[in-house]
Amino acid sequence: MKAFEIASQIKPTERQLRWMDMEYYAIVYYGMNTFTGKDIGDGFAVPETFCPENIDTDEWAKAVCDGYMSGLVLTARHYDGFCNWQTDTTDYSVKSSNWLEGKGDLVKMVAASARKHGLKFGLYIPVWDRHEPSFKENDDSYNNFFLAQIKELVTNYGELFTLWLDDRCDDLMPYIDYEAIYSLVREHQPECAIVFRGPDGRWLGNGRGVLRKAEWSVVPASYTYNEDGTIPRSVIRPKHGQMETDIGSRKFIKKETEFRFAPCEVSIPMRPHWFHKKDDDMIAKTKDKLLNWYYKTVGANMNLMLGIAPDKRGRLYEQDVQILESTGHEMKVIFGYNILTDPCKITASSELSGLYKASNIKEDNDTFWCPSEKDKKPEIVIEFDEPQMFDKVVIKENIRNGQKIEEFEVFIDVKGKWKSFGEGTVIGHKAICHTKPVETSKIKIKIKEFRATPEILYVQVN
Repeated sequence: MKAFEIASQIKPTERQLRWMDMEYYAIVYYGMNTFTGKDIGDGFAVPETFCPENIDTDEWAKAVCDGYMSGLVLTARHYDGFCNWQTDTTDYSVKSSNWLEGKGDLVKMVAASARKHGLKFGLYIPVWDRHEPSFKENDDSYNNFFLAQIKELVTNYGELFTLWLDDRCDDLMPYIDYEAIYSLVREHQPECAIVFRGPDGRWLGNGRGVLRKAEWSVVPASYTYNEDGTIPRSVIRPKHGQMETDIGSRKFIKKETEFRFAPCEVSIPMRPHWFHKKDDDMIAKTKDKLLNWYYKTVGANMNLMLGIAPDKRGRLYEQDVQILESTGHEMKVIFGYNILTDPCKITASSELSGLYKASNIKEDNDTFWCPSEKDKKPEIVIEFDEPQMFDKVVIKENIRNGQKIEEFEVFIDVKGKWKSFGEGTVIGHKAICHTKPVETSKIKIKIKEFRATPEILYVQVN
């Protein structure tokens, strides 16, 4: 069996499917760095430096919700070691600050606000701690310290949809028992996806939004982390932000024998910096840029995590709120309907059986279209009763049974001839073709290259 045939049989876990369905969510960067103005704190700022004057986590959650996002991730702490929750592991936390007389718990507040606004809640925490003395010890003292922090976070703040485990570090890494961390998370948060330094989701490799031409969810096993915590050597990159331009094509994987399902997440800040800086107030990403990033990531088989940065007061800059709100409003209008619900005829070049008929693509559920195994040029034709105007075609592959489609193209009928509307490489969880508005009564989706019999779960036209 060839490598690409083996890869086509790799399936996601239910946890990964749920995480991919989140698609687009925010991470709020807030902590000691907000007050020191540093990107990477040194851990020496006194706890009293953390002093929000008018914090409003409901405002954060509402802005994220209005921005058409599904979840909110909070920095539980950053590299400086200052904890945003009432921890028993260290005095370097909100309990030693003057905020709310030392009784505040930012993790608890944000978790409550997220759920109040219908958002899933998640947490970010790095291994690196520049304040904790035991970090540089050669024994397992820091490992025990870090495990205790993880246990507090996964047991005291309700259900988590993700734990973003950051193992980037500029210093010598201490001993960390990742298998114990994964087991702890699995025990208390069985539906939580452990991302970046974990087995459930891959980070793209940079925070600048430099993307690959095709982002495969099925990759060589050496590009993932094992459930027992072992680290494949190729995952450790020599330089922060470095990434290969291809890790999933037939050519790249031809000598591989073992594969994993490892979906990708892209993280980019709304502003030039992750933490709030006054100089960034007028240069946040615009609505058009956010929409473009959505198409380039979520619309190309990736999750998108957008960085949000409240200021020292604990409030979002008014312009940021307006941008998120206007972006969310437009996305609700764009994706809030599907003209395939209008009278239309859907036919296919072939159907595997009556269970896998072409008309299944109208419903976003467990039914799907699957062509005959002998069909070498599978395609679907959608014919409306009358011409329709649209500018987007959204396609979802039935990845529950594996990722198989390597190349596709969408056509529209123009005066009796097929004209290309858009094309792409992988489909995976979701592919979005978009262009200027067109009017036609026929659409054709052609699967041009595939690793095994393709399966289309859902098509949306709007």
